[in-house]
Amino acid sequence: MKKFSTAALILALASAFNSFAASGEEATHSPRCAFLPNAPDQHTVVRGDTLWGISGKFLQHPWCWPQVWGMNKEQIRNPHWIYPGQIVYFDRVAGRLRLGTPVGGGAGATADGRGVPTVRLEPQLRTEGLGQEAVPAIPSNAIEPFLSQPLVIAEDELDTAPRIIATQEGRVMLGKDDKAYVRGELGAGTSFQVFRPGTALKDPDTNKVIAHEAAYLGTIKLERPAQAADEAHVFRVVSVKQEMGIGDRLLPVPPTPILNYVPHPPEHLVNARIVSVYGGVSQAGQNQIVAINRGKKDGMDLGTVLELYRYGKIVADRTDKGSFWAFGSFGRPKVKLPDTQYGSLFIFRAFENISYGLVMQVTDTVQIGDIAKSPE
Repeated sequence: MKKFSTAALILALASAFNSFAASGEEATHSPRCAFLPNAPDQHTVVRGDTLWGISGKFLQHPWCWPQVWGMNKEQIRNPHWIYPGQIVYFDRVAGRLRLGTPVGGGAGATADGRGVPTVRLEPQLRTEGLGQEAVPAIPSNAIEPFLSQPLVIAEDELDTAPRIIATQEGRVMLGKDDKAYVRGELGAGTSFQVFRPGTALKDPDTNKVIAHEAAYLGTIKLERPAQAADEAHVFRVVSVKQEMGIGDRLLPVPPTPILNYVPHPPEHLVNARIVSVYGGVSQAGQNQIVAINRGKKDGMDLGTVLELYRYGKIVADRTDKGSFWAFGSFGRPKVKLPDTQYGSLFIFRAFENISYGLVMQVTDTVQIGDIAKSPE
């Protein structure tokens, strides 16, 4: 995938600027979507910026950008984008943000009576097609590999998939440019991803299996199709992420996804749990991938933002002297400590029962079983 040009994720700033309505005013002054007291007067968009990072310069909660600009659901689904060189201005008197470039190129910019630069929207703000230079919503390299990999595969999907039956010179594991011999129906495909059945993901609340995570091993390309029913196809390994060998299964490389999304809270109240940390480890940090036990059927979609909480412990109140039970080591009153909010989660892929998100702005490690719920 190319530097996230396949997943340009940016906002309808021009439309919002032209039609900033009462809903936008209300969102701007909402305590939940408040501006930072030390927010800058302006920010010039540069290469490497992200929507999340730009928003964080002005807002206490970066995911509030769509609300501040008064975006509706349709604009969120089909956003415009911003590009390097454009300027985001903070009009402190009006309590709103504006996008544009100074009249005359910056040095000769004029100002209105309140000292706010006069701005105009430029034609480079595009509304159709994918701009290679468009600013992405979140760090691109963190999720690029996951946009074209299945991640979750039906339990029986790999059973009938083409499989590697032999390797070049009998090697145990295949490396880049090695040959692999495959049996199975290829259809019209020539490029395939290689998988191995992975972990069964269990819902922390019910302990039931809700999905099967497949281990992505790499990609291979067809060199010579089988010439007879009892002959193997010849493939060459294009890339290797994990060791691959005999018995591993092939699935066609899916079309490159074209995704437009911006951060937004879920439409309905969500109270989810962390099911797994991608890669088989037990903890995650910033810019790592985790899965939650909520999916499309629960209203999860691209760009949904949840807040991460550590579940509050239940402790014995050893200070309670008003109860007979307080005098022993057993039977003391039990009290649940409040859940502790420590970060945000940006959902970038949603399946039926499970979703994957990028960990954002955490002050603690993410652990399996932690809570991910609607922003308060």
